[in-house]
Amino acid sequence: MKVSGFSFIKNGDKLYIPVKESILSVLPLVDEFVIAVGDCDEDDTTLKTIESIGSDKIKIIHTVWDVKKYDKNTEFARQTDIAKEACTGDWLMYIQADEAIHEDDYDTILKGMKDNLKNLEIDGLLFKYRHFWGDFEHYHQSHKWYPREIRIIKNDKHIHSWRDAQSFRKFTKPFDGSPSAYMDDDSLKLNVKLIDAYIYHYGYVRPPEMMSYKKQVMDRSYHGKEQADKKFKKDPLIFDYGPLNQIAKFKGSHPSIMRQWIAKHNWKSKLQYKGRRDKTRPVHKHEKLQYRILSWIEYKLLGGKQIGGFKNYNIK
Repeated sequence: MKVSGFSFIKNGDKLYIPVKESILSVLPLVDEFVIAVGDCDEDDTTLKTIESIGSDKIKIIHTVWDVKKYDKNTEFARQTDIAKEACTGDWLMYIQADEAIHEDDYDTILKGMKDNLKNLEIDGLLFKYRHFWGDFEHYHQSHKWYPREIRIIKNDKHIHSWRDAQSFRKFTKPFDGSPSAYMDDDSLKLNVKLIDAYIYHYGYVRPPEMMSYKKQVMDRSYHGKEQADKKFKKDPLIFDYGPLNQIAKFKGSHPSIMRQWIAKHNWKSKLQYKGRRDKTRPVHKHEKLQYRILSWIEYKLLGGKQIGGFKNYNIK
């Protein structure tokens, strides 16, 4: 059984993303790791950061982004596919650059791949998620945050990244790689096995001013520069995570590879740990009353079982 890891990134260091740590958390599980590195800004050091890992498992593909043509973040899916198509493994392990895997889950992940390698009814493996928010001590248990997602797929040419690259679909029609192809809702959900392993998601753990900058970059890739910049003028320059005492407290351990990154946490004084939210700012989705009620029912009464909600997979 050969396993390939794959990912994509652009301006990761400039956006305060733990790119190196993300890759290192996956390397022990894979025979090769393919990463599509976009045309980074001159003041970004992402490429040097990846090269500094010094592993012969890593294969770098240099790419050019086109967010004008691939709007609504379908450029993320295209970049994911570029890396995927260069993989040679039986299983392909996808990790986004702000995600990491805990070493305690390695055995479970390897067993999941071995047990399902020859099962033709299974297209991939489904992971549980921990979405950290503001700092490394709080994470979401909320209806508005996806509790599971596909992060391992079989090396099937009909499987492609879908929409904004959060997940994957199987395409029955000829796939031409156009922006509309990545938005195809007629594509098929993958059949997956849920495994007892977690993805640690750190996309919303960064200094508030960096979080604001990240939102601007994401809005530009989704809406286009002109529309996004108009919106940005109305948004706070410093991102407000809100009162963290209303977010679940994390009592477990982080992947060991994240220790040095966690030690960089120097913005605690800029976060709110008690009191009520600032009513002058827009409400975060997880703060809305209907979602708070749903979340309480799901996590306090149903043990995390989601009520409704979109699921981009079929659990077998």
